[in-house]
Amino acid sequence: MSERREEHHFNSGDGSCAAWLLRPHPVNSQPCPVVVMAHGFTATREDGLVAYAERFAELGIASLAFDYRGFGDSQGGERQVLNIKRELEDLDAAIAFARTLEGIDPGRVALWGSSFGGGMVMDTAARRDDIACVIAQVPFADGLATVGAIPIGTSLRLTAKGLADLRAHRSSRPRVMIPATGNPGEVAAMTSPDAVPGFESIVPVGSRHVNSVAASVVLDTLMWRPGVKAGSIACPLLVQVGTEDAVTPPKPAARAAARAPKGELRRYACGHFDVYSGQWFEQVAADQIAFLERSLIRGEAGAGEGREAKVPEAAKASGS
Repeated sequence: MSERREEHHFNSGDGSCAAWLLRPHPVNSQPCPVVVMAHGFTATREDGLVAYAERFAELGIASLAFDYRGFGDSQGGERQVLNIKRELEDLDAAIAFARTLEGIDPGRVALWGSSFGGGMVMDTAARRDDIACVIAQVPFADGLATVGAIPIGTSLRLTAKGLADLRAHRSSRPRVMIPATGNPGEVAAMTSPDAVPGFESIVPVGSRHVNSVAASVVLDTLMWRPGVKAGSIACPLLVQVGTEDAVTPPKPAARAAARAPKGELRRYACGHFDVYSGQWFEQVAADQIAFLERSLIRGEAGAGEGREAKVPEAAKASGS
């Protein structure tokens, strides 16, 4: 089954969010379900999402991917300033917009989030009762755990930059910016050994991604713990973690799956960025397809009680 991609815009707060909708093709005479996709930290709708959306289209599911305000092709707010409250508002607006689209079943809306977006979809599903199911892929689940994994020297320098950015914002001076990704030891939001090459691997030619973010994001994320809210997620939740993930620690995400009444956990012997291509993409996407077919198309209740499914030994043995 091939697919077709449409350009859209929807209003959110003080601006407009750019989005694309990828529909299955040929279009079924009946309205199809839709997955609203939340990308990762400072990324854009072009970065790492298309391959997953194409797999969903093969299953007969549409996908809506969008840029948050101030990033990519979207308008509104200061550029490259990541504000959690604002991004949650944008995700709510995307869900509402998806329900208005012709050919979309408003009663079958799922959420998909990767990395920082994984935290976004868990936070959103925890406060809503109108979501069919949720996929949280290598998710940001606990700010305290994530910041705790940063070397103390780097953490102190990031904190100083964050405080300087807040002072600048309050006095209407230019924001203090830091790289979103950097090499180990540099003052950047992500500095694991795989951060720079990993992010570069998911940014295609033509992406409007900018490797820059206002430094106060470090303070904004410190106390954000979306995984703790997973106990309030009533719909089926699939949590997928990389056991070698050096960007978003897997343990808090695994605990989130256990908290969710209909949570399911999958572990993969790979790093954070491995899930976007190659062998690990194939395994992760296959598990998502099975989950969506069961939870979104057939509407089954889900595994529950944080059940963990084993990744095939052959997949583990071949590495990433």
